[in-house]
Amino acid sequence: MFLLKRHLPLLALVVAGAAGAESTLPVAPNLFADGIPPVPVSIAEEAARYNESRPATVADWHPLRREVLITTRFGNSNQLHLVRTPGGARRQLTFFPDRVAGGSFEPTKGEFLVFLKDTGGNEFFQLYRLDLASGKTTLLTDGKSRNLSPVWSPSGRRIAYNSTRRTKVDTDLWVVDPLDPATDRLVAENKGGGWEIADWSPDEKQLLVMEEVSINESYLWLIDVETGARTELTKRGGKEKVAFGAAKFSKDGKGLFVTTDQGSEFLRLGYFDLATRQIRFLTNEAKWDVDAIALSRDGRLLAYSTNEDGVSRLHVFDVSARKEIAAPKPSTLGVMNGLHWNAGGTELAYNFTSARSPSDVYSYQLASQKEERWTEAETGGLNATTFSEPGLIRWPSFDKREISGFLYQPPAAFKGKRPVMIAIHGGPEAQARPGYLGRTNYFVNELGCAVIYPNVRGSAGYGKTFLTLDNGMLRDHSYKDIGALLDWIKTQPQLDADRVMVTGGSYGGHMTFAVATFYPDRIRCALPVVGMSNLVTFLKNTEGYRRDLRRVEYGDERDPEMNAYLERIAPLNHVDKIKAPMLVVQGRNDPRVPYTESEQIVKTLKASGTPVWYLLAQDEGHGFQKKANQDYQFFSTILFTQRFLLDGASAPPGLP
Repeated sequence: MFLLKRHLPLLALVVAGAAGAESTLPVAPNLFADGIPPVPVSIAEEAARYNESRPATVADWHPLRREVLITTRFGNSNQLHLVRTPGGARRQLTFFPDRVAGGSFEPTKGEFLVFLKDTGGNEFFQLYRLDLASGKTTLLTDGKSRNLSPVWSPSGRRIAYNSTRRTKVDTDLWVVDPLDPATDRLVAENKGGGWEIADWSPDEKQLLVMEEVSINESYLWLIDVETGARTELTKRGGKEKVAFGAAKFSKDGKGLFVTTDQGSEFLRLGYFDLATRQIRFLTNEAKWDVDAIALSRDGRLLAYSTNEDGVSRLHVFDVSARKEIAAPKPSTLGVMNGLHWNAGGTELAYNFTSARSPSDVYSYQLASQKEERWTEAETGGLNATTFSEPGLIRWPSFDKREISGFLYQPPAAFKGKRPVMIAIHGGPEAQARPGYLGRTNYFVNELGCAVIYPNVRGSAGYGKTFLTLDNGMLRDHSYKDIGALLDWIKTQPQLDADRVMVTGGSYGGHMTFAVATFYPDRIRCALPVVGMSNLVTFLKNTEGYRRDLRRVEYGDERDPEMNAYLERIAPLNHVDKIKAPMLVVQGRNDPRVPYTESEQIVKTLKASGTPVWYLLAQDEGHGFQKKANQDYQFFSTILFTQRFLLDGASAPPGLP
């Protein structure tokens, strides 16, 4: 456990070395810090406040009372809390060393809730029932498999969910009465890991299920809850690949509200008639995705948000009148998600985050058109109104295609050309959006770094064609988008093209390895987090329930031609080209990107003589979730940045 500033004098007494030597932070037993020099306590003293932001997200409304269930951190990991009034105190409901990944109330009386939790970041989530009167927790699943997508039946008597229990690879459909775990039963066997339960039919006889083949291709099914018989609602084999982002039954059960890119580059909101199998589109957003929907329990109102160049816009649609009604308009640019109607359909809850605010929970009352803030996320005592707000930037890539991203500039007190951190998102189908930077604000505010979040080809939010531009043997084209960004940085008088650091997590970690490989003379240092060093070994070793979905994106390594291409572009096979010092971060229990992806390149880099620091957490998975581990990663990153990126960079008056 890494102690905050109020404990640092005691810490200094414990870890100080020779007389006059600066005190350093200890390394916890669960962390393996290979090659990382001792981290001075002074770094923790200076940066500790940036570690203390505490966002909140809405999980559910109580069905009978105006209370919201949220997830937020108290202690080391996210847990469930109850908030009884806007701005009210948070009452903690769960107390586990590992994160709780959301929960929901029983939808009629709210006397208990069901939540998901994994162990050590392994993502093998289990369903639990929490009885609110007694505080007793009951395991509902087998304790071994991966279980996801719990959806309540309208009566609140049953939950449907996906599980890998049968084969460890296929995500089958199961149903359980949460008050009686012995009722747990298999409803339907599925092939593959891309199945997700979208909704129950109003009469509870059928489940609406989505089968995802890739981010660009998915299908809708109805599955009989009693017999497991299935009906495919959407056609295969057409010229156009179609994706569905969301689907919900209408109140009368005669149709579905869906988001789909059928006939469009972007996800539009539509009504799918179950009798005719035809879609009537309800919106004409021709340029941006509808990225979230929520239908009120009585079926009258449909809330949805659009993603407009990364910025969220909220809409409310009156189903019977077939028209939009008033919705709140945020006063600042940011990102909205987690739409939840209360039981009466009179109030909508959602999360909102911006560059100057961590995620907080808000609600909007339709009758009064009043927006209220339920939580106020802490920022460690920092004045968030001074944080840098992003600017949208664009640059031409090697093929003249326009690529965009967000640039956060340091305060004006920093003079001269500023060092640059390029932070690449994962996915690959994710999208960098103008949200809260958290710890990264330290590098902007205190170290004077400019930070760029690029949306390279393959990112979501820019149409389905853009999504496919990095698939298969086009993979290295996304690397070239960063090469073009490095060219653009050279043209910007406020940015120092000679001091560039690249970083990213998951696929962003793979991109970091690739940029360090193919642009070795253009960067000063690199920090890949849970990244893939070779897509061939990654595809062979990632968990089975993910493998086929990832093959659609990266290519099938079993095909000789594709295998040869992936080996040809693998950073692991070009370690001799990597010159920039590297800090590699990994979780031992990662089911997505196995820890061996990091270890194999660390070993090879050591043999080649390239400076490499390696941080492995034994109790984490795909990215660090526990605050103590995040703290040490943060402080190590500061030390790494000071040593390898900031050498010779100017500082503002009053700072060393």
